Amino acid sequence: MENIKQRSQLAQIIRERRAVKKGYTNKEVTEEVVLDLLDSAVWAPTHGMRQPWRFIFIGQDQRPDFARRVAATYPEEKQANREAYLNEPNAVLVVVMDEPDNQKQWDENYGAVSCMIQNFWLLAWEQKLGVVWKTNPHIYDPKVKDILQVSEHEKIVGFLHMGYFDQDPVEKERISVSDKFSTYNK
Repeated sequence: MENIKQRSQLAQIIRERRAVKKGYTNKEVTEEVVLDLLDSAVWAPTHGMRQPWRFIFIGQDQRPDFARRVAATYPEEKQANREAYLNEPNAVLVVVMDEPDNQKQWDENYGAVSCMIQNFWLLAWEQKLGVVWKTNPHIYDPKVKDILQVSEHEKIVGFLHMGYFDQDPVEKERISVSDKFSTYNK
């Protein structure tokens, strides 16, 4: 019988995955690679098969203009910092979600999109493509929604900053699941 402590390859990837925020190499993140990862990532659970996501890819060639336009939505004293920040990753994937009026469906959509993002992140990690899910204030700014042509009934769930990396980020300890686990008692 197999040792219960032996982890599957998937369990190992889940435990090894890290947010890669800096230290990207110059290797280009291509639209083709992102589309290939998304092709599998969208197999995430989705209530009613709504598949409430869509994506906007900002590649290496579009990034400087994109960074400048998004940074311009900030107060003048923060614009240079925000432009430099948005130019750090090799590419950005904006994840957009359908926002229904029904709260239950909204929650289901957000859960589905979150699962899809995790799938994407794990698949990218396998290829040494670093990802970090960013929810900076600009994702809530109506001017940024206009720049990205995000409609009134859509939400920007986040910007996925991406880039290849040579050095794995430091592992951070997790709180033991036993500290967060209980059994229902009558």
